[in-house]
Amino acid sequence: MTTEAFERVYLDGTGFDRITEAEVVAVVRDALACGRGGRIITPNVDILRMTRANPGLRAFLDDADLVVADGMPLVWASRLTGMPLPERVAGSSLVWSLSEGLGRDDRSIFVIGGAPGADDLPDGATRAADRLAAACPGLRVGGTLCPEFGFEHDETRYAQFCAKVVDAQPDVVLVGLGFPKQEQVISRLRTDLPQTWFVGCGAAVNFVAGDVRRAPRWMQRTGLEWVHRLGSEPRRLARRYLSQGAPYALRLLAVSARR
Repeated sequence: MTTEAFERVYLDGTGFDRITEAEVVAVVRDALACGRGGRIITPNVDILRMTRANPGLRAFLDDADLVVADGMPLVWASRLTGMPLPERVAGSSLVWSLSEGLGRDDRSIFVIGGAPGADDLPDGATRAADRLAAACPGLRVGGTLCPEFGFEHDETRYAQFCAKVVDAQPDVVLVGLGFPKQEQVISRLRTDLPQTWFVGCGAAVNFVAGDVRRAPRWMQRTGLEWVHRLGSEPRRLARRYLSQGAPYALRLLAVSARR
């Protein structure tokens, strides 16, 4: 199974693969077996809005081997175009299903991101990796990194950071640093790890580590996960969801309906 096997639906200029979460896992496993690496991006409404406001960011989407919709508004918009996406593929769910599939093949992951450690508590990347390994028999942890804020502005630290990932030679790297920083990091690492798969997974590392609680499944299925996130972090997310995200989502749905 290859990435070319899936048709794409275009929403505001971005092509989304009409693919299920299980098919994403199958594509990655097959590609690794053949020695091919790749890149998965899981855009939500906010990422689509950002790429529209800053066209320079679209290069990250164009560089991806798989682009999957992490948001029910995107699934709804695809239905209005007449080319429905089969389901939402959330990065927070994909990290679990992908890790389970990798465990079956005795593959390794490298986890980047999460909250810093405190006292005797390991950092978020370490705790997330440990939880994935405990839940997915056969999965190997190639390493973890929880970089300090602004590390990418210090070339020496940035180079040391990249060298640790490259030296581990992982099969899959989960990068949870937020868009677009995580995509910039992935772009830099891909050259030295052509047989590795990369997933920009945003807050998924925090979810897996247990530092942030995900919404109940019924909220995830009905497109209300953002309400849960807003209630958990109102000061940080109010502007993103209410002032920016909601108007953009409504415009996207209206444009899709006209198409």
